[in-house]
Amino acid sequence: MDSEKSKVIVVMPAYNTASILKKTFDAIPRELVDEIILVDDCSTDNTKAVAEGLGIHVIRHNINKGYGATQKTGYAEALRRGADMVVMLHSDNQYDPTILGKFIEPILQGKADVVTGSRIAYGGALKGGMPIWKYTSNIFLTRVENLVLGTHLTDFHNGYRAYSAEFLKTVPFNRFSDKFDFDTDIIIQAALRKYKIAEVPHKTRYLDENSQMSFIRGIIYGLSILKTLVLYILHQSKILKNDLFERAG
Repeated sequence: MDSEKSKVIVVMPAYNTASILKKTFDAIPRELVDEIILVDDCSTDNTKAVAEGLGIHVIRHNINKGYGATQKTGYAEALRRGADMVVMLHSDNQYDPTILGKFIEPILQGKADVVTGSRIAYGGALKGGMPIWKYTSNIFLTRVENLVLGTHLTDFHNGYRAYSAEFLKTVPFNRFSDKFDFDTDIIIQAALRKYKIAEVPHKTRYLDENSQMSFIRGIIYGLSILKTLVLYILHQSKILKNDLFERAG
């Protein structure tokens, strides 16, 4: 992929991040990014107004649809605008915008089609503030997912991502979950279709200003991941066909 001709669009899921959005926006290396799209999932604060004041293109959901649904909206719009590469960056500043270039580089160099961050590979996740229940469940789920999918990732549940447009055009992302397990659904598709996946180690950021998943929501999330894996195993075993897991071509 030619870096001089590649159009990079950042998609930012957002829900009530008005107070922190400018900090996130200001840290984005603008020389690497052509456009920014913020998908406001029916915030109850003035996230939309703050984003528009920063010159960000905003799409607002009329009802709260969920984290996965914001990605669907954002990716579809990015592709419509001619993106060659899409970076998903949370608007709440949990992930460091200054390292965005590390997510772009493997795709530009043809070394990856999908790039995901890893808090685990960097080390010190617990010292960085990651709750121990989240750390242990992440380790467990990631090991199960690697075993089932034949992958070798260290952090399946990282929300810092970059995708080539070719990849997004191939996978049926509009059929994935509207919730947090969207991130796993799309990695399953990458593994299923033999796309190249790279990881970028980075520090953990768990501050009061960042959005946090509650323990109960974490349990629901983990169970949804396990359910998806069971459906995948049943499909691969030809016990219960699921056309979502059919390879293209």
